[in-house]
Amino acid sequence: MATRVFIDGAAGTTGLEIRDRLHGRSEFELIVLDDAQRKSEAARKDALHAADIAILCLPDEAAKESVRLAEGSGTRIIDASSAHRVAEGWTYGFPELIGHEKIANAQFVSNPGCYPTGFLGLVAPLVRAGLVPADWHYTVNAVSGYSGGGKALIERFEAVGAPAFRAYGFDMAHKHLPEMKTHAGLKHGVIFAPSVVPAYRGMVVEVPLHLGAMPGDPTADDLRAALSEFYRGSAVVSVGDDSAVGELLLDRNAPPSDAMELFVFGNAGGWHARLVARLDNLGKGASGAAIQNLNIMCGLPETTGLAL
Repeated sequence: MATRVFIDGAAGTTGLEIRDRLHGRSEFELIVLDDAQRKSEAARKDALHAADIAILCLPDEAAKESVRLAEGSGTRIIDASSAHRVAEGWTYGFPELIGHEKIANAQFVSNPGCYPTGFLGLVAPLVRAGLVPADWHYTVNAVSGYSGGGKALIERFEAVGAPAFRAYGFDMAHKHLPEMKTHAGLKHGVIFAPSVVPAYRGMVVEVPLHLGAMPGDPTADDLRAALSEFYRGSAVVSVGDDSAVGELLLDRNAPPSDAMELFVFGNAGGWHARLVARLDNLGKGASGAAIQNLNIMCGLPETTGLAL
């Protein structure tokens, strides 16, 4: 019997990409609401209760409302918003870090944010291994395609006279900050410098490190080896051969990708390192991660339907 799936917020960017990835998959039966029904609380509640798994592609407050509407149904939920990423009772949907079994057995799964996926993919394994300290003051420099900002930002970047670059988050209160600190196991919050460029999709997340000031004298080679071992066998996350990389590019017309590449660049003296993640903000950073979690929750091969 097919698993019944309801995408609450299916008309948004993330929801549309999830539907594309589910197209033609006989393991799932989509519950679809028309435009009028999507605005009806009663219709949404019925759909949430009828589904085996609901995927929420909504703003935070609307996602919380959907969880409330689903109460008493037993429906399993994947929330692609940031509403529940550090909430009690929710499993963080980063299987490579959290463990596949936890996600497989969870009722409530919170999809990671796109920027945190890159940061955590780089830093969390190294903190766990004791190679970089949990009490360090980390900074994150990141650039993303404009699709991550939703319809309003998409329209802004596709309009005549669109900006060539957008930097934001200057209030130091970005919603991704608690997620980064919590799931990396850090003592301090990070300084996060996000920006947007005129490419539809894709992102590069960088964490610069002054290794020479860290205890234990870690080297770039140590960090790269640890990440390679941590992700060994993963079909989604890979650690690149940094010696062959002269530059990292984001293609304006890149196709969807649900993979993530990690790099560790070090200087000749070993004092400095640049940890870099390259991923698709709509792939492993959003819709692809939701499909990966859906597969795991349904006992299917985790890469089914993914673009890798």
